[in-house]
Amino acid sequence: MQDDLALIERVRQGEQEAYAGLVNKYKHRIYVFLFRMLGEAQDAQDLAQEVFIKAYFQLDTFTGSSQFFTWLYRIAYCRAIDELRRRKPVKSVPIHDLEFADTLTPESICLAKERAASLREQVMALPESYRTVLLLRHTQELSYKEIGEVLDLPPDTVQVRLYRARKKLREVLTASEQGGGLHEMLDI
Repeated sequence: MQDDLALIERVRQGEQEAYAGLVNKYKHRIYVFLFRMLGEAQDAQDLAQEVFIKAYFQLDTFTGSSQFFTWLYRIAYCRAIDELRRRKPVKSVPIHDLEFADTLTPESICLAKERAASLREQVMALPESYRTVLLLRHTQELSYKEIGEVLDLPPDTVQVRLYRARKKLREVLTASEQGGGLHEMLDI
């Protein structure tokens, strides 16, 4: 966090190049978060750029009372919610290669891709409030406190939403009978 504060101070003093250090440090995490929220790579990339531009122009509003990345995630979260409200609900997410099988046979690879696609679809089908805490916790590995800062919620509320999200996901995966092995992946 000290590095972030030093870079922010340099930017505030007019050294615009220092902002590149912050962008480079967080661009992948912001992109991944937005991709998992939106389900589309191009939208995530466009929004990530918007987030960093907005953060740059609002850098004077950053007080340092929270970590810079939670402040940045808050901007990304709000922008993602705006985008999700603008469009229709997403029904599926592109498949990316995820390996769940120990042995790499064509059948196991195909099965792993199907399971990953099913899990993504089920996560995307969760209500936004559940999906967001689940993604922030499991893909970004944020603490309850950090998630609370991003979402402007008390840590207890974050914990309850995460519990409910896991419960809902467990129910859906159990009902679909395609959840074998996926329960353990998300600790549900």
